[in-house]
Amino acid sequence: MAEIFDQIRIIIEEIISALGYPGITFVMLVENLFPPIPSEVVMPFAGFLVVDGRFTLLGIVLAGTLGSVLGALAIYYIGVWSNERLIRRFIRRWGRFFLLSEEDIDRALNVFDRYGEIIIFIGRLIPIIRSLISLPAGMQRMSMPKFLLFTTMGTAIWSAILGYAGVVLGENWEEILEIVDQYE
Repeated sequence: MAEIFDQIRIIIEEIISALGYPGITFVMLVENLFPPIPSEVVMPFAGFLVVDGRFTLLGIVLAGTLGSVLGALAIYYIGVWSNERLIRRFIRRWGRFFLLSEEDIDRALNVFDRYGEIIIFIGRLIPIIRSLISLPAGMQRMSMPKFLLFTTMGTAIWSAILGYAGVVLGENWEEILEIVDQYE
């Protein structure tokens, strides 16, 4: 498994190095759609490139936030366009590839029912939940302005924390992975 994540890390680094800010946006969008791709690699590497003079901190935070919000919108609309039965069937069949189970859907729906908007905001700071929480928001037809507000705020904070950590750690940005592993 470590070899797979190392290959993902290399691909992420190549995309960001080749495409710049649009690369950050693209990888963060894909990270939302496929949670096994870790933002914990994307943003710290981008932060390291700030130190290297290739990017600005504000630029990487904006690019990371934009990509994450676009990915969250895609998952939100999957929730709007499908029903719970269809989503559960999909998760039973394909969820293991996305590190998702029906229990994850149950937890997300229960938490969403109880805490609504605040869970959208806080959920953006929690690995895996970051992507998953958009689904019940769409299923519950949360208003788009509220969804965008709380998603953008939480995602911007997450992107800023990880990007800044990459700036602080410089060439040692990979150490963030160890810290995030403990957090997870």
